[in-house]
Amino acid sequence: MRHRRALAPVVPLAAALLLAGCTGGDSSDGAEGGGPSVIAPGKPGEEAATIPADEVEEARGEDRPNSADTAYMRDMIEHHGQAIVMTDIAGKHAGSKAVRAIAARIAAGQQPEIAVMEAWLEENPGDGGGGHGDGHGAMPGMASEADLDRLRAARGEEFDALFLDLMIAHHEGAVKMAEEVLGKGNNEYVEQLATGVIAQQLSEIGRMEKLA
Repeated sequence: MRHRRALAPVVPLAAALLLAGCTGGDSSDGAEGGGPSVIAPGKPGEEAATIPADEVEEARGEDRPNSADTAYMRDMIEHHGQAIVMTDIAGKHAGSKAVRAIAARIAAGQQPEIAVMEAWLEENPGDGGGGHGDGHGAMPGMASEADLDRLRAARGEEFDALFLDLMIAHHEGAVKMAEEVLGKGNNEYVEQLATGVIAQQLSEIGRMEKLA
């Protein structure tokens, strides 16, 4: 029997550093030393920080994507892509309206995420290394080609049961990948995208388990 994980909180997208235009003099709002300063909004529940303008690049560097960030985004595009393949099959062969609905919901959520991740990779291509490798068996939760062939051949209740089993495992794999990048990545945007993936997919796992 599968056990649903505790739902992770969704963290909003990080705010960009905003130039405050504070200049020297006796202003108490300026950075120490009285030079131009920059306001860096804090995370939820934290106060904004004021840093000297000449330290902005260093602060931005602390958030620079590492190999784990780029590998996660690249791998998750493929992972989400297989989910879209499976939901397309469900639109043709599912016997239950509820299964068709959850498949449509998954597709509606993951297609935009693929576009977001592709755009991010265009800006942050990385070195191409550090991923799970090629092939469906390399990433957690990925269905094999044999599994997909069985899914294409199934109909009605048989299809519904197989789809739910494969998609729950697929979602659990995506959650595992997101949890890994939270521990190994460095970029806040990737961190918050991964946090959203965890929350969304745990919610969908709960819905699918009720149908299984």
